[in-house]
Amino acid sequence: MMFKHCILTIVLIMFNVCPALAGEGTIDTGNTAWVIMSTALVMMMTPAGLALFYGGMSRYKNLLNTIAMTLVAYCLASVVWVAWGYSLAFGESDSLLIGNLSHLFLSGIDIHSVSGSIPTIIFVLFQMTFACISIAIVLGSVVDRMKFSSWILFTILWITFVYTPVCNWAWGGGWMHHLHALDFAGGNVVHINAGVSGLVLALVLGKRNGYGKEAMIPSSVAFTALGAGLLWFGWFGFNAGSELAADGVAASAFMVTNTAASIAGLAWLFTEWKISGKPTVLGLASGAVAGLVGITPAAGFVSLGGAFAIGTVAGVLGYIGVAVIKQKLGYDDSLDAFGIHGLCGIWGALATGLFATPTVTEGAVGLFYGNPKQLGIQLISVIGTAAFAAIATLIVIYITKTLTGGIRVDPDEERSGLDNAIHGERGFEIE
Repeated sequence: MMFKHCILTIVLIMFNVCPALAGEGTIDTGNTAWVIMSTALVMMMTPAGLALFYGGMSRYKNLLNTIAMTLVAYCLASVVWVAWGYSLAFGESDSLLIGNLSHLFLSGIDIHSVSGSIPTIIFVLFQMTFACISIAIVLGSVVDRMKFSSWILFTILWITFVYTPVCNWAWGGGWMHHLHALDFAGGNVVHINAGVSGLVLALVLGKRNGYGKEAMIPSSVAFTALGAGLLWFGWFGFNAGSELAADGVAASAFMVTNTAASIAGLAWLFTEWKISGKPTVLGLASGAVAGLVGITPAAGFVSLGGAFAIGTVAGVLGYIGVAVIKQKLGYDDSLDAFGIHGLCGIWGALATGLFATPTVTEGAVGLFYGNPKQLGIQLISVIGTAAFAAIATLIVIYITKTLTGGIRVDPDEERSGLDNAIHGERGFEIE
């Protein structure tokens, strides 16, 4: 038996099919394969999932413009990230506010570089997909009325000066990390950051022509529902992939992600059905996304019970944010980026401080498991992220406005539709 074992070992070595030993600084092939797959899943969320989700909710005359702005945001963020964004977010620095430029254009990173138990290159790409979807979420607040050229410059500046600092604070060794704030997959970094930024940009741009006076009917609820399904699918990479390992925590994150999305979709559906008398497909799809947002910061820290609670509140809160708060305050958040991502991101971050349990991740203990301080820490992280996002986005808007001669489209172009006015194309042929 020992002889056979030795022969088998030699054969495996010859054909290079022995898994690498796991451990810090050593590549684990199972973890690497999982993170590669997760990266592909999250990548799909922006140019496919979010493009359809947002495109379907926009008016028919702006469908292609919405998709184009989503795609160009993905392309720009991808380039900015590998050029300097990753270095600013994850470059080692004594500062608790930002990284450095030691990895400018990924300097010092090659195929032999390792982060934890995966190649650093795939870690860079995984983090890149988060930056891409974050700026794309901002777009949801301002479709139908922002200049394409201004959006391009805004995207570059926002990723550089708004996204990378918050990413560094939470995941790159910044002040949130030192405070022990919990953000498993992007409650602060992605959803609060993007949701608040989108609201600020919408307020500066002003309301769409005819907002509140004429019906602004989605071009295709079917597109939106399909986009929601793709987002849901990709979110498993978003949340479970954030463990950066194929282990029990990743499995738990996968389970609670699906559970929270499902219960939130139902919560939105039945709330809307009770209040308006109609269980809409748009509401069901939006509720599922609200649940996915709510569970994101908590995915690796909470159990099934926490997922039920987070999802239920996220579904109801998302509906209230879209159908009540926005109407009462009168702001024009076109596709409800703040109502879904901002509000539900805040809830998810705070809920992590309530439901985090050490039975999932050791050291992550929320109020309901004996650590009331964690809720206070989460609150500080939420306030810090929201305040910074609002102020920094205002500065980015001012720079963009100055350099591009204004950020709002011409009124005639807005009335006629941006698909034809800007791109010379139409998403639908209307008789």
